[in-house]
Parts: sequence; structure tokens; C-alpha cells
Amino acid sequence: MTLVVGVIVLALLLLLATCGGKGATKAKAGPPVPQATGERVVRAPRLSVPAAYDTSRGWDIRDVSPEYAVAEATNRIAYLERAGTDRFRLRTLNPATGEHGWEGPPARPLSSGDRFPRLLSVAKDGQEYFVTWSYGKLDAQGLRAAESLVSLDVYDAASGSVKRVEVPWTDAPVVSADGPGILISDGKATSAVVDPETGDVVKVPPGALGYPKKCPACRKLTQVRAMTDKGLLVNGARGFWVRGGWYSGKTAPKDADPASGIPASVAGGYVLAKWQKKKSAKDVRTHELWALHDVATGKAVTQVRCRKPVIKPVDEPRLVTSPGGHFLIAGRLAFDIEEKKAYCFEEEDGTDPLILTTVSDDGTAYGAISVRGPADALAGGGTPVRVDMTNAAPAPMAATVRLPSAETMNVGLFRWTDAKDRPHLIGYPHRSEEE
Repeated sequence: MTLVVGVIVLALLLLLATCGGKGATKAKAGPPVPQATGERVVRAPRLSVPAAYDTSRGWDIRDVSPEYAVAEATNRIAYLERAGTDRFRLRTLNPATGEHGWEGPPARPLSSGDRFPRLLSVAKDGQEYFVTWSYGKLDAQGLRAAESLVSLDVYDAASGSVKRVEVPWTDAPVVSADGPGILISDGKATSAVVDPETGDVVKVPPGALGYPKKCPACRKLTQVRAMTDKGLLVNGARGFWVRGGWYSGKTAPKDADPASGIPASVAGGYVLAKWQKKKSAKDVRTHELWALHDVATGKAVTQVRCRKPVIKPVDEPRLVTSPGGHFLIAGRLAFDIEEKKAYCFEEEDGTDPLILTTVSDDGTAYGAISVRGPADALAGGGTPVRVDMTNAAPAPMAATVRLPSAETMNVGLFRWTDAKDRPHLIGYPHRSEEE
């Protein structure tokens, strides 16, 4: 009996010691890294979409944020969902399988509690990150005095580990992630760059923008536009440049006025820029040039001539790349990188421009005719069309066809709002070649 009691007491002591050890280990390790849930999302309803997509094998998530982000190499898309009255949670999904991955902890944004935080993705040195951000003031009752901040949560797209970065900021910010860093600007000459890997913040004052020596007008109307692999992309009144790198006045495309370049957007290692034609050109009053520039050298890879719009648009067209980067689109513009071809889809007199929304690696693009912009086309406006980039021939589709808002991992992503006014994000895979 004495031997049995001793064994039991020894076992209890070992159990207590083991439990205490595990508790100490967790305390040192900090919060656990989010784990994949393995949950599979529900099957999607069968919407009217282009014939290339298989609506019988789709997935559907509802009550999602207006924005989502894609990490192509990590096989993840990220979106936000509500986690209470004033908190939100980032969730991930493998679009190829329809299975959920890791999910982040609930977080409260600095902005109004009923508004989703903003969401974007960024990549540096082969590592992908998801970033949620908001702008506002800290609680005046907190440990620090109330001040305006840009608050960013930077998630490792593969593991879900997260770091919080807070940057004091006075004016309403413009936040983007076109290059290897997260760029915060005031829409003018003041900016800061956040390293997604370390969380380090480097503020760049207006006097450190590396203005080109032969462009005094570049010091006027200065705007920091994007972060590139080679440095900040900046533009002034009569040119644009990469700080410490090239200047547009020396890399202007053929037939363009060298002092007229305006950068529109950056994606896939390229800068899309608009140029005025030389004053000696016969069509200088009616047409302009759009060129795709290599972000590393500033060299114009390809260019196309387009009609000047009767009414100047509020926003310049944004570049969208196919998943593999072979094709790029931007509004009525399309580019084939390997063939060095460029297209402007409009009638000869500039009417009925075709606004493109999505392009896949096989060169199939989708868009709509007679719409104000991509948002109008995705909302069902105009006449939907399919474009084969190998021959640049648009083909009309049925008026009920819904356009994909993005392509990733051979899956088309579609926005839809149901009868109960609930927003959905739906994924339909491409049909196999045998179908």
C-alpha cells in the first residue's frame, strides 16, 4: 500500500511540474501563430459569368470587406470580416481549393467602428505580406496623448504572424504598396516608407526627393507617387523620376514632348505614363501617347496613341497585371510584354471606349463598352465583352454576364450582392481543356 501511494504522489508531482513548464514556455513565446482552420467555404451560387469559368465548382464567402488582397506565391487571398460591433478579423483562403487558411485576432481600427479597415498586399525579397490600415486618433484616456496616426497591422501571408506599426501623421494619408515597401504620403511631397519585414519607418522630407538638375519645374506641384524596387517614384510639373535613378526627360518615348510625362500607376515592375505629342505632330490637339516604362531603367517598352477624352477623368487608369505578368491592362489600354505590343480600345473618333477589368495568363481579357470606368463595368454597366489579346479582337457577350474583378491561381474572383443586400466574394475555377 505504501509503495502504491508513493507512486501516485510521484505521478502527481510530475504532472504538476509538466503543466508548470508548459505555462512558462507559452509566456516566453508570446501569442501563438494563427493556424489554418481547414474549414471549407460553402458552394457558390451559379451566376451568369464568362464561359471560361466553371460555376459548378465555385466557392462563396459573404458579408466580406469591399477590398481583398492576393498573395499569388503563397496561394492566399485575404479579406476582412466583422468580429463584433467595432472589431474586424483578417481571414485567408486558398482560392484553388476553397479552404480557409489562418485567421488573425480581432482588432479595432482607429477609424469609425462601422467602417472596414483598408486592405492591401506587398512583397519584399520573395516574402508576401497582407496589410490592414486605418487612420485616426488614439484614445485620449490611453497611455499616450491623443494624436493622429496611421495604424498598420502587417501579416506574414504564409504564417499569419503579425506586427503593429504606428506612424504619427497629421494630414489624411494616401497608403499604397506598389513596390517592396508600404508608402504613406500626404498626396504631395511628404512621405514615409514602412519596411514590411522589420516594421522600420523611414520618413522622407520634401527636400530629399532628389529633384533632377535639368528640371526646375519638377520642384512645383511635386507628388510622391509610388515606392519601387529602385526608390521613390516622384513627379513634378514637367516630369517624373525615380529618386537616385532615372529621369523621364531622358527616357521619353518616340514622338513625345520630353517635358510632358505624367505617371499614372505602377504594377508588375512597370510605370504607366501619359505623354503629350510633340508640338509639330499633326494630331497633337486630338491625341496623346501612353507608354509602359521599365521601372528599373525608365526605358519605354511599348507605347500606343489614344484620343484625348472630351472630359478629363478624375483618376488616371490603374495598371492590372495577369498573374504571370505577361499581359497588363489599364482602362482602355492593353499591353503584351513579350510581343512588345500596345492597344487602345476605342473607335477612331474616341467614342465607345472599351474599359478592361481583368486579364488572364492566356491573354483573355474582360471588360465593357460604354461605361465610365472599371467600377461601372464590374457593377454590370455597359455591354460586356471578351478580348483575345493575340488578335486584339473584342467579342460581345450576353448583357447578363458578370465580369471577374481579378484572376489568381487559375480562378476568377467575382463580386455579388444578394437579395438581402449582403456582399459576397465568389471564386470560379477555369474549365479544364477537356470540357
